[in-house]
Amino acid sequence: MRLKVSEIETPVGAVRVVAGKDGVCALDFSDRWDETRRRLEQRFGSVEFDRVDRIPGVTNRIKAYLEGAADALEAVAVDPGGTPFQQKVWSALRKIPAGRTLSYGSLARRIGRPTGARAVATANAANPISIVIPCHRVIGSDGSLRGYAGGVERKRWLLEHEGGFRCCT
Repeated sequence: MRLKVSEIETPVGAVRVVAGKDGVCALDFSDRWDETRRRLEQRFGSVEFDRVDRIPGVTNRIKAYLEGAADALEAVAVDPGGTPFQQKVWSALRKIPAGRTLSYGSLARRIGRPTGARAVATANAANPISIVIPCHRVIGSDGSLRGYAGGVERKRWLLEHEGGFRCCT
């Protein structure tokens, strides 16, 4: 499988965006590239990457988001793969407005799994398209910043960039 990969500088480190014919299939911080590549190989088998300066309809939207257009990522086509449950969680993540947060338990209730906070957390952690599928918007029920593969400081930066921590339940 041939995939396009582009790197974008952000205030919290470079990110690599990977896209196939159906949309973005991975986005993660460049210092996590080995893990991202491993996940892509698990999903697609043999993978070859074509480095490009930009991915049409994606790179410009990520840059717009970084420049303050909080809703710029809503139209980015994604192809995350995953199980039906993961896809349900990831779809629900995309419905959390920028600048808002939600607890794992609240997200579980929203998708019809009221006792599924841990399962939601596990699906959240497996999200292959960070930032575009905004797993950083999910926090602990006590308002604490928990688990973010890119690191809690990046999660904090993303939330502050979007306008803070207004928890919606």
